[in-house]
Amino acid sequence: MTSATENPTLSFRDGTEFPQFGLGTWQLREEEAEAAVRAAIEVGYRHIDTAAIYQNEEAVGKAIRDAIKAGDVTRDELFVTSKLWHNQQGEQTSVAFNQSLERLGLEYLDLYLIHWPWATAGLFVESFQAMAKMQGMGRVQSIGVSNFYPEVLDTLVQETGITPVCNQIELHPGFSQPELRQYHQEHGIVTAAWSPLGSGKVLDLPEISEIARTLGKSNAQVILRWQLQLGNMVIPRSKNAERIAQNFEVFDFQLSQEQMQAITQLDVSAGIARIGGDPLHFPEPVGEH
Repeated sequence: MTSATENPTLSFRDGTEFPQFGLGTWQLREEEAEAAVRAAIEVGYRHIDTAAIYQNEEAVGKAIRDAIKAGDVTRDELFVTSKLWHNQQGEQTSVAFNQSLERLGLEYLDLYLIHWPWATAGLFVESFQAMAKMQGMGRVQSIGVSNFYPEVLDTLVQETGITPVCNQIELHPGFSQPELRQYHQEHGIVTAAWSPLGSGKVLDLPEISEIARTLGKSNAQVILRWQLQLGNMVIPRSKNAERIAQNFEVFDFQLSQEQMQAITQLDVSAGIARIGGDPLHFPEPVGEH
């Protein structure tokens, strides 16, 4: 079994360290979310990602508190993220944050994100300013964004004077977002990958299967290793305890430069593009990650 110490930590621009590999909880409801988080913590995960719109913060928080009570982990060892949904952007931001904390049953968050820019509403700057005030009060360690693109990132930094520590975006083989990753690198923003396995749509690509056979690893492990070596924060989601453990077994091997390039090249050859919603046009009925 992989130990938590093998999960590499990276640092945000504000100096905060975070585990590069975590558990995503999108689409996990109540008992599923609670069981998944407990299983992940037992395996060695120390990074848990949720959001108000996932409607599972209560279950996630219960699992965290139970694990702490059982002595499996301390709160300081965990890195917990939640996100602001667009219906509470603007003057309701602090209310939304307090509601997330209450549902989680925690005294502070390690990371709070604006879930989508929703640029047409024009509220993301006001929201980020409110988040910065909460950060100044010590209620959240770091603040960032999700699903942002260069134009709204530029506006956010120009208007607030604060660069978000990370941007959580859809990123997987076939859709590796090289231009946005380059923008992040130039501005000191960590790239966090949601749907890192492409919602299963990329698992059986022959190029990935061949690399997996060569290394004696699963296709999912190869993709997750590719994500880590790109330098991404990666948060795969699973409700299956065995799969949660297997996903975490990615720290005992490395992909060669050629293997990395073969997977990244799937942007051109695989015919797979964006799976979730397009931030330029969201909110829409799809892509509510």
